[in-house]
Amino acid sequence: MPLDSVDLAAIWLTFKLASVTTLILLLVGTPIAWWLARTTSRMKGPIGAVVALPLVLPPTVLGFYLLVAMGPNGFIGQFTQSLGLGTLPFTFAGLVVGSVFYSLPFVVQPLQNAFEAIGERPLEAAATLRAGPWDTFFSVVLPLGRPGFITASILGFAHTVGEFGVVLMIGGNIPGQTRVVSVQIYDHVEAMEYAQAHWLAGGMLLFSFLVLLVLYGSRLKQGWRG
Repeated sequence: MPLDSVDLAAIWLTFKLASVTTLILLLVGTPIAWWLARTTSRMKGPIGAVVALPLVLPPTVLGFYLLVAMGPNGFIGQFTQSLGLGTLPFTFAGLVVGSVFYSLPFVVQPLQNAFEAIGERPLEAAATLRAGPWDTFFSVVLPLGRPGFITASILGFAHTVGEFGVVLMIGGNIPGQTRVVSVQIYDHVEAMEYAQAHWLAGGMLLFSFLVLLVLYGSRLKQGWRG
């Protein structure tokens, strides 16, 4: 069999991590993107830079500082310990936290672009109909921003699937708990098990191609409709 039970467990854990992370990113990233798209505050630049930091920061650097922050002496670690949750490093929950930080710009930026593209007219029209802020957001902004949500979901999910440096720093290499596909490929290569590495790496390559195919296909359809 090309893939054994350990490989399948890594695949399952990877997609579980990507699914949970994408859901959290949509919940957290939407208000951030909306604020960045609408605000005139001087803090827009610094906050936008912080959100985009994972785009240029080496994953191991981000993973290291998150590991310190979530450790027993870090401010996140002390907070989770005070709640009786222990520390997050080398747990699935820790992987989720690290993945949310690492993939944040891949969700926030498409949403911000979508919100900015809506413009003022639909919002003003909703205001003349006496729609409240929540009504306007759910009945106007969400439908018009649907392409941005699709792009953000695809990119956030795919980027989380392809993580390596951050998850290795925060989660280590615990089978069934923190060993995702990228780490499993690394293990196979270290053990010179190139056949198994080829199967996993080839699957990742095919998955990445299909993601990009869907993404660019949806953009072409939007362009034709426009």
